[in-house]
Amino acid sequence: MKFIKLLPIFLSIIVLSSCSKDDGKIDFTFLQLNDVYEIAPIQGGEFGGMARVETVHKELLVENKNTMLFMAGDFLNPSLIGTVKVDGERVRGKQMVEVMNAMNFDLVAFGNHEFDIPQEDLQKRLNESNFPWISANVKLKTKEAAIPFYKEVNGHKKHVGETYTKVLVDEDGTKIKVGFISVCIPSNPKDFVEYGSVFVKARASYAAIKDSVDVVFGLTHLDLESDKRIAKIIPGLALIMGGHEHANSNDFVGDVQISKADANAKTVYIHRITYDKKTKKAVVTSELKEINSTIKADENVAKIVNKWQTILNSKIKEVITNPEEIIFEAKTPLDGRDSKIRGVQTNLGEIITKAMSFSFNDEVDCALVNGGSVRIDDQLSGNITPVDIFRVLPYGGAVLKVEIKGSLLKGVLDYGLKASGTGAYLQRFNAEKEGEKWLVKKQELNIDKTYTVAFSDYLLKGLDIPFLSNDNKEVLSVYVPKESEVSYDIRKAVVAYLESL
Repeated sequence: MKFIKLLPIFLSIIVLSSCSKDDGKIDFTFLQLNDVYEIAPIQGGEFGGMARVETVHKELLVENKNTMLFMAGDFLNPSLIGTVKVDGERVRGKQMVEVMNAMNFDLVAFGNHEFDIPQEDLQKRLNESNFPWISANVKLKTKEAAIPFYKEVNGHKKHVGETYTKVLVDEDGTKIKVGFISVCIPSNPKDFVEYGSVFVKARASYAAIKDSVDVVFGLTHLDLESDKRIAKIIPGLALIMGGHEHANSNDFVGDVQISKADANAKTVYIHRITYDKKTKKAVVTSELKEINSTIKADENVAKIVNKWQTILNSKIKEVITNPEEIIFEAKTPLDGRDSKIRGVQTNLGEIITKAMSFSFNDEVDCALVNGGSVRIDDQLSGNITPVDIFRVLPYGGAVLKVEIKGSLLKGVLDYGLKASGTGAYLQRFNAEKEGEKWLVKKQELNIDKTYTVAFSDYLLKGLDIPFLSNDNKEVLSVYVPKESEVSYDIRKAVVAYLESL
């Protein structure tokens, strides 16, 4: 009788044991972001916002506890908040690390813009982060040698690894180890950074990890062609989660998938992955998800975002009364990407320089601004607010009305053209090259004539163009605007110009 009573319990145990047996297959999810510079929604609040991303993240964790959150580089800079001073110190990515800590990122890669900020500030951000970093090809230069970047917490240094591994276990006990490799584009040379070969280091780090894990993924910050080359030389990668381009893309080289989301969390990639231990194959099903106003903001992350936005808005209101007002609709994206603004004339550069001329009632012959003044490295589209203009030109500065000799103007224009690819490249209004000649207001430049030019004040400091400064005898006069004038701040000038259209 006792046995008969216990029989149902024994049968239940047998059934449960058979249900929970390791089936050799495991499902997991990757949530991918890349090139995120703004923690708050952009384009008048329509798109992006890290608090919205966190809502998606938490929903995915409910769906599958084996969900990992990634950043494929470029998040400490550039950002408008990053230029603001708090307690006498520029923020320089502190706001992003605070938000990402609250979101519990699982792994981040270095992007080229991480090295925009000074070494001292980068070290602070590393120390503050509670998430792991990865890179195989960027190292910290010291007097003795190049060493891995590191976090220093409570006096202990923990080096950034060339690879990263994570053990995943599902409900039925299937257990695998996943590995990650990462490399960063060497497009931002700094004295404190040593870049190793992207392709040599990617292949070496893959070789070092592949036999100790079940499957390897890439988390890179490269141009698409370089990602494709890596996919070709490392066909064993299951997926490359990449950044740098700012526009979403999904490509295949053989069986290797290369996915990139839109910058500033306008979209994210959700990769749902099934791995079969018997076949040793990973099947990736990817969804590009738009982050928009229909997604509710996570309350915890929103509190942090709002704290920083309050600080930012107080600073902006010192220049512009209504920072959130919609002042323009960009039906065609305004291109402020570094690769464009520092090499070709763009529609955003045209707007800025037209605004400079506008700020002096168009009583100038031409207007010039160095491409390096534009710090957004992104495209603006849809509703534009003054906040967006501050994102474009975070450092502000006056627009100067300067009288110079035609010979100096020609030298400046020639220099700016030859500086293509650098911050010294000039965005121009009413100055264009036609064959071998420069035209100013459609007329051939006369080296003996005196011209009135609207310059950004930075240009007249001689930092980008060494011979362009007050010390040059061919600079005949400089008008510095008063605080009450629109030209006192280049951002104010652009806002006023867009409002006039």
